[in-house]
Amino acid sequence: MTSTDRRTFLKQLTIGSALAAGVSLKPAKANEEIASKKAMGVLVDTAVCVGCRSCEWACKTAHNIPAGDIEKYHDRSVFKEFRRPDHTSYCVINEFPNKDASKLPLNVKYQCMHCLEPACASACIVGAFTKHQNGAVTWDGSKCIGCRYCMVACPFQIPTFEYEKAIQPNITKCDFCYERTKDGKLPACVEICPVEAMIYGPREDLIAIARERIKRYPERYIDRIFGEKVVGGTSWLYLAPIEFEKLKFPPLGTKPAPGVTEAIQHGIFAYFIPPLALFSWLGGVMWLNKRKEAILKEVEKIEEKENE
Repeated sequence: MTSTDRRTFLKQLTIGSALAAGVSLKPAKANEEIASKKAMGVLVDTAVCVGCRSCEWACKTAHNIPAGDIEKYHDRSVFKEFRRPDHTSYCVINEFPNKDASKLPLNVKYQCMHCLEPACASACIVGAFTKHQNGAVTWDGSKCIGCRYCMVACPFQIPTFEYEKAIQPNITKCDFCYERTKDGKLPACVEICPVEAMIYGPREDLIAIARERIKRYPERYIDRIFGEKVVGGTSWLYLAPIEFEKLKFPPLGTKPAPGVTEAIQHGIFAYFIPPLALFSWLGGVMWLNKRKEAILKEVEKIEEKENE
């Protein structure tokens, strides 16, 4: 058994044992101390974005994902189909027709929205997701048990799972360049944008900037800031000249999602304690039997050498 397999086994055994013992495994709540005044964010102006996809290249480079030559990102044939972020690209650009056919198409960037009250953190039963004071929502692979409840809970359908990896698959998503921003750097996508279609700064300041742009250019933008209030607010905010539903943003209300996911989780674990406890016990028996067989084989080898 490899160290990775053993680590996974131990995590599963720990959870099963806790459930069997009657220990409560409540969903990890979002960090309730995150204040909007402290949270950082990004304002994306879809009326400015030119769809160069430099942000996609920068994101991959910053996260050690094979990126290739930046020149290939100028290929606009990828816009023929709607794309979603996945383990190969934590952010993607999609193209949409403008409300005025004589104008250039609209280009929209998609990534994790980094909700102020993230449903993924609320749904995760082991606290693998953390909402930081700078706005970032990050994932800790050392805690994750692969239940994938975060994928179901996310109202934006962002977290993805590495199904093609047989050993230690990860949950992947944009981490708001947490390792960069905590050191005072800009997110990689914001830093590389040649037309400054994205602004990084305190969330409250970004909302003020967005409102000023809407007021100054009413013919350019609809009177709405996507992310200001949707699902309790998000760290990524958007301006657009057309309705956001036409840009494939989900039609969501203002109520935070964690309340719904917590109710679902409590219902699930109220009825699944016996099966989980049973599976953890069976897993322990199987692991001990394999360990016993390995030890016996080692003893046999030693005895054979002694008899030679």
